[in-house]
Order: sequence, then C-alpha cells, then structure tokens
Amino acid sequence: MVELWKRRGGSFGEGPIEYDEVELPIAYERVLRTWAKWVEENVDPKHSSVCFSSMSPTQVRSLDWDNPEGIKCANETKPILNKSKPLDVGMNYRLFAFAVNVTRSMKVPVNFLKVATTSEYRKDAHTSIYTAVEGKLLSPKQKSDPLKYADCLHWCLPGLPDTWNELLYTYIISRT
Repeated sequence: MVELWKRRGGSFGEGPIEYDEVELPIAYERVLRTWAKWVEENVDPKHSSVCFSSMSPTQVRSLDWDNPEGIKCANETKPILNKSKPLDVGMNYRLFAFAVNVTRSMKVPVNFLKVATTSEYRKDAHTSIYTAVEGKLLSPKQKSDPLKYADCLHWCLPGLPDTWNELLYTYIISRT
C-alpha cells in the first residue's frame, strides 16, 4: 500500500492538495476521468469517433502458463495454446474495469478496443532479452540474466501491436 503525501499546490481539481505519490488504481481512475472530461468538452461525436484501447498484460510469471522451468517471458517462442482454462497472466482487471466503467459512462460514445484477451495468449511476443536499457541494447552478459533484464511489458514490432491496429482499422472501415 502506498502512503499518500500531501503538500500545497492543486491536483486533479481537488483544491489545494497535490499528491506526490498515489496508488496505481486511484491514479489510473483519475487520469481516465480527466481524459473523459476533456473528450466530452472537446469532441463533437457528430464529426469524430473516439476509440480507447484496453491495456495489455505483462507476462512475468512463467508458472502462469505452466512452465515451471521458465524465466519470465524469456525464450518463449509459441503463444499459449491451452484455451481450456481461464488465464491469469499479469492483467490488472481492476484497472480494466475502471476503463470499461469510465468509457461506458461517457456522454460521447467511445469504442472500447479490448485487446487484453488476445494479448494474454501471446507470451512469445514480448521483446524479452532483445530490448534496450537506457538506449543501449543488452550486452551478452545482461542477456544471460533474463530474471533481471527480460522485458515482458513491451511488444515486438512487427507483431501483436499490428493485430491491435488491424482491429482498429477494421472498425474504421466498417463505419464508412
């Protein structure tokens, strides 16, 4: 649990309180509500469409896909193929629910692109040890330590983000 530190200043339109550190769910919901307010004040739905993409999972626990010998997402070369049981691979469903609720409650229609489920199966699509730290590719020594250096948050290009773009493209084309 993160302790909230207050000081003078003004934040999120709540008077003279500014938070230096805020718990992730609270911050995410505030950001979404701020974004929603801006959209409602500045977007004319008669002339524009609004799309919002759900977050994607981080896949850092190889036990989540029954690979007890694995180290995070390193050396994964195939997607999760077992679709018979629900997945729990690093999705923050509380944040997902905030996004769904905020977008559904908006006056301006929002097209919610749900990329989370599709992405959960793609443990093989992360940059893993083929990533950069501070703008430099990992050294052979760093690559040999995937527990510390494997990037299981970002995605390879071309790859899964292209699928998300195809979903968006399909939506746009279907409306014309």
